[in-house]
Amino acid sequence: MHVITIEPHQLFQSLSDLTRLRVVRLLASSKEVACLCELSQCLGEPEYKLSRHLKQLRQSGLLSAEKEGRWIYHSIPSAEIDLQALFKFISKIPDSSGVFAEDLKRFQKCIAARKGGRCIIAPSEIFPQKKTKKVRA
Repeated sequence: MHVITIEPHQLFQSLSDLTRLRVVRLLASSKEVACLCELSQCLGEPEYKLSRHLKQLRQSGLLSAEKEGRWIYHSIPSAEIDLQALFKFISKIPDSSGVFAEDLKRFQKCIAARKGGRCIIAPSEIFPQKKTKKVRA
């Protein structure tokens, strides 16, 4: 196992972005693993943008990743005992805007759609996109 040592200010800098905070809170609250496509659909962020955020969270030691076939599943690192209090605190942050609750609700839909505990279908089938008419100018 590869252990990354990080300075405290880098750890909190990783959490200073709302998208990264939403990812950590979602995974800490649900205690589940998630692939990029599930996180993208649940958070409403494009995969390319979310991929950069996930990389920073992994580098700071706040996330771990496990490759399984063509999927990479992200989770809260269970071996990091020192960070468990931080993850518990993050999962209890007040949610006055309701954004964290909505993230969790969408994520639970993704989890329910899994087969064998793993993502096997495109999340767009779970969350169909609204079709819009193209308007010519």
